Amino acid sequence: MTYSELYALRIRQLCKKRKITINKLATLAGLKQSTIDNILRGKSKNPKVRTLHKIANVFGMTLSEFLDFPELNDYSIEDEDDDV
Repeated sequence: MTYSELYALRIRQLCKKRKITINKLATLAGLKQSTIDNILRGKSKNPKVRTLHKIANVFGMTLSEFLDFPELNDYSIEDEDDDV
């Protein structure tokens, strides 16, 4: 799994848990629906921290809380290519 897939997984999990549609998430976060769609479909490989922060706020979380979940915590970056 890649970082982009992990972000998508986290967003889907939280939306399901909180019963928020993707469209509602975009509206509440002040983002375009296409921005959320691009993250969920993996087109946005490295979403901006500001975007993730806006999403986290909708769920009543800090960015740290949003990024603190088992799949990401257990993820090894050893096999990832750096885009630097």
